[in-house]
Amino acid sequence: MLQTRNTAAGRRRSRNLRYAWETLSDEQLLSLRFCDLKLKIQGTLLDAIERLYRELELKGIRFRPHCWLAQEWFSPDGIPGIAIPFYLAHRRLMNIERRLMREVEGGNRNWLMRILRHEAGHAIDSAYRLRRRAGWRAVFGPASLPYPDTYRPRPGSRRFVQHLGAWYAQAHPTEDFAETFAVWLKPHSSWRREYLGWPAYAKLEFIEELSGELGKVNPPVADRGTIEELTQEPRTLRQHYEQKLARYRMPRRSGADELLLKVFTAAPRDRNLPKASSLLREWRNPLRQQIQRSGAFSEYLVFQVMRLMIERCDSLNLHLRGSRRGLKAQLSWAIARLAESYHERQLPRVSL
Repeated sequence: MLQTRNTAAGRRRSRNLRYAWETLSDEQLLSLRFCDLKLKIQGTLLDAIERLYRELELKGIRFRPHCWLAQEWFSPDGIPGIAIPFYLAHRRLMNIERRLMREVEGGNRNWLMRILRHEAGHAIDSAYRLRRRAGWRAVFGPASLPYPDTYRPRPGSRRFVQHLGAWYAQAHPTEDFAETFAVWLKPHSSWRREYLGWPAYAKLEFIEELSGELGKVNPPVADRGTIEELTQEPRTLRQHYEQKLARYRMPRRSGADELLLKVFTAAPRDRNLPKASSLLREWRNPLRQQIQRSGAFSEYLVFQVMRLMIERCDSLNLHLRGSRRGLKAQLSWAIARLAESYHERQLPRVSL
């Protein structure tokens, strides 16, 4: 009887499976091609997209960006849609993403909606060709500027909204628009109070005025095409993660150098400006205590990261760029980023 009951329970579990591969081990699953996963947008992910559509409707915008599953988050230039990473379509895939990459971008409801609102901003930019407008360029800057691989944020700047973190609005005019749009779109957003007196307030008011115009017309770009859709991708999950992990593993010294050159300069306009290593030594204790209070990193790791940063500042002969204003915030950001990259590399990985 026990064997019969177990067999019946197994059949019930099989009937509850959405995909045949759910019973595979991680190793077997990583060997599957993306196109063989047969993933669909459904469940919680579909609910989030429908919620995004309701938010647009409440703001009087009739446009609805189409969505598809791909390997990463993005909204292609010229195609007013949103590519959503495959792992968000199934909890099993989210677990693998978390084990390998230490986080699931968009893995909870709040984070998912924040990214969807941001990508909707890009899609609306494409749908209505907003970046071509003189008014848009006057507020956000020319979208034709080269898109940087890296950027030097100014944490104290009030010219930009703060939405996804890492001062992402400062990366490029198109990101500035998408981040500002996301803050404006959020239901019951308190942007009028939070950003009052900031230069970024004018950007939010621009979008408020722009939305009234967009609500009256259909978008001139109605392309429903997709880029890198999962159903057309022959690569395996293993190949995907091998490349992704290689991209995120920064060499020890070059990783520190890249971050330090965002904060300091090797070619100061005035040679009397303080040396970067001297400033780091001066602020070492308060910076270390601030990072450790977050609880994200061990005392030992923070100590080693700061020691490396001081060493690299001396080797590169780095100096302060100008004012000290906002420098401590920038250094806290750089220390945390570098500590995070080392922390991720030291974690055990699922065998690829």
